[in-house]
Amino acid sequence: MSQAPHIVVLGAGLGGTIAAYEIRESLGKSARITVVNKGDDYWFAPSNPWVAVGWREPESIRVHLPPVMAKRDIAFTGVGAKKVLPEQSRIELNDGETVDYDYLVIATGPELAFDEIEGFGPEGFTQSVCMTHHAKDAHVKFEELCANPRPIVVGAVQGASCYGPAYEMAMILDTELKRRKIRDKVPMTFITPEPYIGHLGLDGVGDTKGLLESEMRDRHIKWITNAKVSSVEDGVCHVVEVDEDGTDKKTHDLDFGWAMMLPAFRGVEALMGLEGLVNPRGFVITDKHQRNPKYPNIFGLGVCIAIPPVGPTPLPVGVPKTGFMIESMTTAIAHNLKEVIAGEEPTHEATWNAICLADFGDSGVAFVAKPQIPPRNTNWASEGKWVHLAKIGFEKYFLRKIRKGESEPFYEKLALHTLGIKKLRFD
Repeated sequence: MSQAPHIVVLGAGLGGTIAAYEIRESLGKSARITVVNKGDDYWFAPSNPWVAVGWREPESIRVHLPPVMAKRDIAFTGVGAKKVLPEQSRIELNDGETVDYDYLVIATGPELAFDEIEGFGPEGFTQSVCMTHHAKDAHVKFEELCANPRPIVVGAVQGASCYGPAYEMAMILDTELKRRKIRDKVPMTFITPEPYIGHLGLDGVGDTKGLLESEMRDRHIKWITNAKVSSVEDGVCHVVEVDEDGTDKKTHDLDFGWAMMLPAFRGVEALMGLEGLVNPRGFVITDKHQRNPKYPNIFGLGVCIAIPPVGPTPLPVGVPKTGFMIESMTTAIAHNLKEVIAGEEPTHEATWNAICLADFGDSGVAFVAKPQIPPRNTNWASEGKWVHLAKIGFEKYFLRKIRKGESEPFYEKLALHTLGIKKLRFD
């Protein structure tokens, strides 16, 4: 190993970008750091539902990363990874070049498994808010819907592990349609594999079941739980509702003029099939120190790591990896790398807590789960207009941190503020 170890961060989403900043903060000039990403830009994904209804322009939530990384003395390439070669400690890039590493931090996020359902996704007949360019296209279709009102179908499909944006999208659509005075012309149905509204892949947090059901009733949004999408065609979503034992109970053919359902995730192509590094679904296997057991010079964080579900459900329901949880993973890895490079064993563990602000356009629901998987020490949820205002402040503050290349742990402050422990300023 060279005197200055080379650390490569694979991925520059929420987790990878912060990880690069924190590792630089932790190690100072004692290591070389390179970020390998597909594309040169960071996009603030939590704002994508706002993009879909025209409340944000994509450019307003973009950060061009190369100059920011350069200021932190972090090398950057946006050509993307073709294949990780863990036996050689090397990454093959999409342009044919290779990057060698001493330590690798995988933060790729997921691949979106739209192709697992016929007719599903942006290449089919439904919209997406997983990527900002998807959300931009969704806005074009939304404007067409407003000019010719028809029903909306929104939610998540079987195997999804991120439910907050689905609830946000439904409520934001309701808010915007009311502003345009055409909500009465647009029936809306929410479909989800969750066994009940507000499960969220976490078996609920506080009274998220009651809060979200009440919100949907108040907004006249019908729902179908234990729902799997069998296929989608132009203007029709074919849904099968299952019993508690997973057997088919009822079929629904839902007409729509605009539909958005969150997909299931899987690992990215560059990682698929690497036995010992990833599971059969392509998610990175990590121990309590975010370290891979087979390849101890590889760490993983964020949506791309493997986490078992909270318990059995009639349909596959994955566990979300919230921003607060991801941030704690980055901090643990930054400190563990410092220890490992010094010849010590890693000692830091992520705090498996969840905090979420679900914006509803004119109000919202916040929840805190400590730890994320029950039983919990803190199991709290609340609602109000303050959540909407906090989400706006969160966007503004977080983007400023990314643009400045700062590694300050924002989600921790947000959690403390939400629990009323510490005042948080957004200015």
